[in-house]
Amino acid sequence: MPVRYRNKLIATMDDADFKGKRVLVRFDLNSPVDPGTGRIIDASRIEEAAKTLKELVESGAAVAILSHQGRPLESDFISLEQHAELLSKASGVYVEFVMDVIGAESARRLSRLSPGEAVLLDNSRIVSEDYLEAPAEVHARGLMVTRLSRFFDAYVNDAFSASHRSQASIVGFPLVLPGYAGRVLESEVRALTEALEEGERPRVFIVGGAKLADAVDLIDYLTSSGAADEVLTAGLVGLMFLKAMGKRLPPAVEELVERKSKGKLRRAVELIAEGRPIKTPLDFMVQEGDRVYVADSSSLRGAPKDIGPSTIEYYGAKLSKARVIVIRGPAGVIEEPRFRAGTVELVRAAVRSGAKVILGGGHFRAILREVAGELNPSRVHVSTGGGALLQFLSGRPLPGLEALAESAEKFKLVGGGSDGN
Repeated sequence: MPVRYRNKLIATMDDADFKGKRVLVRFDLNSPVDPGTGRIIDASRIEEAAKTLKELVESGAAVAILSHQGRPLESDFISLEQHAELLSKASGVYVEFVMDVIGAESARRLSRLSPGEAVLLDNSRIVSEDYLEAPAEVHARGLMVTRLSRFFDAYVNDAFSASHRSQASIVGFPLVLPGYAGRVLESEVRALTEALEEGERPRVFIVGGAKLADAVDLIDYLTSSGAADEVLTAGLVGLMFLKAMGKRLPPAVEELVERKSKGKLRRAVELIAEGRPIKTPLDFMVQEGDRVYVADSSSLRGAPKDIGPSTIEYYGAKLSKARVIVIRGPAGVIEEPRFRAGTVELVRAAVRSGAKVILGGGHFRAILREVAGELNPSRVHVSTGGGALLQFLSGRPLPGLEALAESAEKFKLVGGGSDGN
C-alpha cells in the first residue's frame, strides 16, 4: 500500500514482489562512535534497519546494502565492517561485508549475489559523489548509480534520516530503478503526515535543544501554516525566545544565544511581536558552581540547565489537553542526570495525555525507558531523523522522498502498476 507525501504517492514494500529479485537497499546505519576506540556505542539505527532487511531476505530477495558512516576525515569516518556484524546479530541474517563500493571487488560480489543472501558494501562516502549535493537527474548519470544499478531490479530507501540530502545513493537510484520506501521510512512518513495534516486538534509542539537558527525557521512555519496550535519552547530555544521578549539573560547565555542563532534572533523578536502562539519557560534549574537551584525566568544568573518545576506543571497542563504532541529536542542538558527531569516529565505528560506523540531524536529512546510502564507503543513514534525531521516539519521538500515519488510515477508502481519487474 503506497504512502502519501505532499499530495504525491510513494510505493512501499507492500507494492512489490521481491522474490528472486536483486534489491539495493539504502539504510542509514550512521552511528555514534567512540573516538578513542573506534567502536560503535549506540546501535539503535542498525537495529531498526534489521527489521527491513529480515523481511526482504525472507521474501526471497538478494540484498545489497549501501550506507554512510560519518564525514570524510572525521573521527567517526570508519568502514562498515562493525555495522555488518551488528546488523547480522540484530536481524538473524548473515550480512557479508564487502570492502569496496563501486570497484572491481564490489562488481564481482554483486554479479553472483543470490536470493537469500545479504551483503553490505563499504562506507558510501568513500565515493565522493555520495558526499556531494546535486539534482537527482545529475546523480542518476554519475559513476555510483551507473556502475551499481546494472546489478539490481529494484531500489529500497529506508534511510529517512538521510533523505534531506540530495546525494547519489539517496536520489540517483530511484530515477533508474523502481524505488520503494522501506519500513522505517514508511513509518516516518505516515506518522509525520498524520501529525501535520490529519491529526486531531489541538496540536502542541515542544521545541527544545540548542539548534537555534533551525528552531526559528521551524517555529515560523508551524505557527504560520496552522500546523501547530501552540509551540512550547524549552532548552536554549526557550532562552532565545525569552531574550526575544526582552528578558535579561546571564552574559554567557546572551553570548551563546547571539552566536548560535546565526542572525535569526531578529526574526524571533518579530514572531513574538506578531503574537504567534509561542510559550516560554517560567523557571529554570540553574547551576552556579556546585549549587543547583530553581530560578524564575525573569531573574536568571549562572547557567540554566533545565526547565524548572513551574514550567513542567504549566507545560504539562497544556499537553494534557492536546490530541497530537510533537517534541523536538530536549528541555535541558540531559547528558547530566540531574538535568534530565524536565525532559522526562514532559515526555511522561505527553504519553499520559492519550495524544498521538512524536519524539524527534534518538536521545528520547533512553528517556522512554524511564516511562516504559506508562507507554502505549501504538500512540508514540520515535523519529530516526534529525535534519530530515526538521525539514519535514518545516514544510520543505525532502529530496529522497521526492525521488521516490518520481520513481513511483515513472515506473507505475502504484495504482495497479509494476511490481518492480
